[in-house]
Amino acid sequence: MDADSPDPQTLTVSDDPLTGHFASFNDLSHELSSLHELAVRGSWRSVLDKVARARSLSLLQKPHDHLTYLSFNVVALIKLRRFADASAELDSLDDLDGSHYRYESYPNDYPNRTGSMVPFSLRWCCAVIPIKLGRRQDGLDRLYALLDFVRNKVIEKKDRKDLSVSARVWKNRELLMTNSIIGVHLSAKEFSVCLNLIKELLDRGFLDPILLSKLGYIQMQIGDLEGAKSSFNRVEGLMKKNDWELSEIQLENLVNRNKALVYLVGKDYVSAVREYEECIERDGADVVAINNKAICLMYLRDLSDSIKVLENALERVPTVALNETLVVNLCSMYELAYVNHSDIKRTLSNWIARVAPDDFDSSCTRI
Repeated sequence: MDADSPDPQTLTVSDDPLTGHFASFNDLSHELSSLHELAVRGSWRSVLDKVARARSLSLLQKPHDHLTYLSFNVVALIKLRRFADASAELDSLDDLDGSHYRYESYPNDYPNRTGSMVPFSLRWCCAVIPIKLGRRQDGLDRLYALLDFVRNKVIEKKDRKDLSVSARVWKNRELLMTNSIIGVHLSAKEFSVCLNLIKELLDRGFLDPILLSKLGYIQMQIGDLEGAKSSFNRVEGLMKKNDWELSEIQLENLVNRNKALVYLVGKDYVSAVREYEECIERDGADVVAINNKAICLMYLRDLSDSIKVLENALERVPTVALNETLVVNLCSMYELAYVNHSDIKRTLSNWIARVAPDDFDSSCTRI
């Protein structure tokens, strides 16, 4: 899944997470395990087919079944860039905070359950779809409204001294929403807004290594190299703790990639390559390190090796390495290196057509 999309599991989880009370996805909704598996594989057209079949055969019996399947359907449409269809599907919904979307409104179906049955991903889709349709300000307004909704939930949990999984989920959602909003502002180079959003989270104790790294990246964008170094040093200091969502290897690689960015600004590509190679040695599927190592080699005028780095990654870990940025860079290198680059790119495009998930944008090969 890309950064703009919720994790497949969030498609099944209502505003008050309840997966811990069930043995499997199928206990949550009709044949949800296979639907979830299709989403994880990126088989979004099959997701649409499965949802259409369940609806046509009236297999969805309870209110929350319809909402869960609708969530999968909308996310699949967004992944396939069918934004108008996704918007039309969302228009079929009433007020997501209405009583008809609460468990207690159906006591026979949900005895002793209260709260909203709306999957959080559905709220996220309602917020992000205007941006996909070119209505940026409308989308930003919805994203900020959803951020307020999430923060109110976080405050409620804190006031009740709730230390459950649900409380942690809501804090993670606040981080997700803030990052989504930062991404929109970053695309418009609105750096001061991004800095304020990040610093607000940091002031409230969100010492997240990815958030600090993003702060450093933005500081580099505005020319504050010393500030970026300070932020990256704080990330390195967090390695002594052991309570982050990242694994030890992921955190170590994040530190190396941050160091490499500082070297890149100074045009010390040899040192940057060394940092990226450490990442790849720890985790051969670190696609950011792989891609950036190839770029550094290209800057060092070692075009042959830069191409090999990307081609080897596609061969070794296609499910991870196959993303549009890496393929765009590889095709650019082909254009620089070979006279017959059109034939080479066509071979790559044919391979992509066989192995890529449904949402892969094949136009990135520029054939």
